[in-house]
Amino acid sequence: MKDINTKPSYIAEVLTEALPYIKRFRGKSIVIKYGGNAMSDETLKADFARDIVLMKLVGMNPIIVHGGGPQIGETLDKLGKKTEFIEGMRVTDSETMDIVEMVLGGVVNKEIVNLISRFGGNAVGLSGKDGKLIRAKKMIVKKDSPELDVPEIIDLGHVGDVHSIDKSVIDMLIKGDFIPVVAPVGVDELGQSYNINADLVAGKIAEVLSAEKLIMLTNTKGLLDKDGEVLTGISVEEVDNLINKGIIHSGMLPKIRSALDAVHSGVQTSHIIDGRVKHAVLLEILTDEGVGTLIHRKNES
Repeated sequence: MKDINTKPSYIAEVLTEALPYIKRFRGKSIVIKYGGNAMSDETLKADFARDIVLMKLVGMNPIIVHGGGPQIGETLDKLGKKTEFIEGMRVTDSETMDIVEMVLGGVVNKEIVNLISRFGGNAVGLSGKDGKLIRAKKMIVKKDSPELDVPEIIDLGHVGDVHSIDKSVIDMLIKGDFIPVVAPVGVDELGQSYNINADLVAGKIAEVLSAEKLIMLTNTKGLLDKDGEVLTGISVEEVDNLINKGIIHSGMLPKIRSALDAVHSGVQTSHIIDGRVKHAVLLEILTDEGVGTLIHRKNES
């Protein structure tokens, strides 16, 4: 705890450190994938909402894409609906899809909107079905089996991939000084709804917006090296090398793939940050040290 006599100068130091970043990112779009502990801990939820409101007040354009896996699982359990997972993905029949859409678009999304509003922000909640934001396609999963000559095709039901993003509705909200809050539900050309991985949606939205940053909140400290130390700054080529060596694997891979694709497609930097840290988003954007891993193009920092 800082001594009270040093507090004013400490605050001045913090503001001085933040000022160049505020100037640099004013008017820039920053896509934030919101998930993990930051969505379940009440203190962290409030900190996140304050961070987003402050970003908007100083001229940045935050766009939030949220998950909701635990909330979906909890609701399915209450309704007595059993869930099967294949290759880490929830098999989603029509009945389950109705529940997914209700939880993501009707419960989780509106809770985030209300929280931002409570701290003085103007947020608008929408799903990928609104304004044709997310055009989806059915995800095809192939599984190799030693007893079969060809890969087995696995039907996950209403689990989708992103076919395309129409950014016009997000552009409209940003111009109207609103904060878009997006639920990762898409629709195909026949009107079928699909549940899509929120990391993937956040990455694709960042790409089409040519965002300055893609930030993913996780329950880890960031990307770790073979000794378990956080890699604070790393190029896309170095990340590829870590994947090939098996140092980055399993549950972190979907996030990393989305982060890499975003940078390859023109997003300036992607960030994997520790959502368990208070005010993690502001610390990553407005301080020199940050609270996670920054992924950049080669020869950039």
